Amino acid sequence: MKIHEYQAKDLFKNAGIPVPKGAVCKTEKDISGILATIKMPVAVKAQILAGGRGKGGGVVLARSIKSAQKAAETILGMQLVTKQTGESGTEVKTILIEQGVTISREIYLSMLVDRERAAIVIVASQDGGMDIETVAEKTPERILKVYVNPLLGLQGYHLRELTRGLGIPEGSVKSFVAILRNIFRLFLQYDCSLLEINPLVITKKDTVLALDAKVDIDSNALFRHPDIVSMHDSDEEDELEAEAARHGLNYIRLEGTIGSMVNGAGLAMATMDLIKQAGVEPANFLDVGGGASADMVESGFRIILRDPNVRGIFINIFGGILRCDILAEGVVAAAKKVGLSLPVVIRMEGTNVDEGRNILAESDLNLINATDLSHAATLLAAI
Repeated sequence: MKIHEYQAKDLFKNAGIPVPKGAVCKTEKDISGILATIKMPVAVKAQILAGGRGKGGGVVLARSIKSAQKAAETILGMQLVTKQTGESGTEVKTILIEQGVTISREIYLSMLVDRERAAIVIVASQDGGMDIETVAEKTPERILKVYVNPLLGLQGYHLRELTRGLGIPEGSVKSFVAILRNIFRLFLQYDCSLLEINPLVITKKDTVLALDAKVDIDSNALFRHPDIVSMHDSDEEDELEAEAARHGLNYIRLEGTIGSMVNGAGLAMATMDLIKQAGVEPANFLDVGGGASADMVESGFRIILRDPNVRGIFINIFGGILRCDILAEGVVAAAKKVGLSLPVVIRMEGTNVDEGRNILAESDLNLINATDLSHAATLLAAI
């Protein structure tokens, strides 16, 4: 689960990680009151769950109250478009107004889970700021990676490697090391899958501040963090993803045209590969789970059909706990209720597969039985 920058900075402050003075604004009436409490210059920052806000016009540095007022009024309510929002963009319903700082250096710093090494990797660079992706692409040697065993924790040699590798000035070493320790502690405490500060800045007075904050919490651990659950912003959820969650379905919307329904995450990934190999693109990831009921199958089918980009559906099921006849009944029921007009390719194997295929064949609907994966790929390519 992602949280907003201002929410992440609240966690930072409680963890002893310095951040600039700032306040959150949700209405135009709040703007003037907030500006009266903060010294100029200020940064006016859109609060959406997407990167690239600065390049999209969602972050503005203002040096006077008048320009700050204008920037805040412009950003609040705007439809902010970035590479991560898609063409439609995201409406800005909250802004963060933050006191500006005099920056000497900008550093990129992040922590994330490296599953292959069963470690936490600290990724850092002397080239912090908006163009860190370009740095990683064109000068990867300037990206520093330090791997930490989560059972042993952050050790002195990790801190020395980062301090020297980033060229931290002597006057800032103590505060930099303290921040690293606090960030690592926060990462573990809140079961983070990602924690990113871009940039972490060193000021002219050698103080170290987190100018930005991005935190992603492992959703499987949210039961341990009711304070994080309360930060959830349903306004920024994809409508279909939110509906799927209410039905206990694992759904992620993608940009393709072939909807898919699968039982099992591994099979779902393989199915998306098959769709791409057929020369088309998947419109979603949808795992109904091994024990899905007919109602869950029907709900999943309805969610796929609500995506206007979908022009065909591929259902790939291995019938174990979820019997093939139960799947077929759910698909037929949903297709009749919504007035199915799209072609649906169905490949199923396992328990009661013959009964399932008979149900589909006798439905008089546009439901195409695939005999195997190769046959399914051929049918998908023709959609």
